[in-house]
Amino acid sequence: MAGFRALAREVRDPRHSIALRRTSLRKCLERFAPYGHRATWHHLCVRTGLDPVDRSPDPARLIAALTELEEARAVWLAYERSVADRRKREKHDGIRQPGALDDWHRNTWGGCAIVPSVSPTAHPRLPLAEVLRRVIAAVESGPGELCPVCARDRLEWRCGLECCRGEGPVCAECGIVVPLPALSAAALATARRRMFADRYAAV
Repeated sequence: MAGFRALAREVRDPRHSIALRRTSLRKCLERFAPYGHRATWHHLCVRTGLDPVDRSPDPARLIAALTELEEARAVWLAYERSVADRRKREKHDGIRQPGALDDWHRNTWGGCAIVPSVSPTAHPRLPLAEVLRRVIAAVESGPGELCPVCARDRLEWRCGLECCRGEGPVCAECGIVVPLPALSAAALATARRRMFADRYAAV
């Protein structure tokens, strides 16, 4: 099975048919898709002007989409290296059990659904790399009160999600499931209160 870099080379190779290059880009999302496969594809199409169903897209748009994906992947791989280095230091110091900070990284290992989107069409409009930088910075700096991506206070606790063990805090502004380590206990409590308020309002 081809890896991400081999598939990326196929996307860039003008000797391949445009249909094969498009397929290779879609396969890249099976190796790295920060919002999940469908939402990341939709994001790249919106950002680069690709038609999601066009089987013969403009090669320049394919390359633009791949470039954005590669930049985000580079951010994520750098973060994974920093986590690995930190865990080595902690083990050397006798800390064998990973802490709560590592829960998010452990659940997103491999680069798929790092910051899941609750809908294929609901996701931040920022470049993927910038979204990851903001989320990583929020997780590493400690719990906050706002969405780490859009800095809005529109967090809602939702159940029935296809990720995150079926439930979690969702930003109603940009559509992502916010990592738990990025939010304070007060922010999570507010998100849960909003969930109950919405339920009662619907009765």
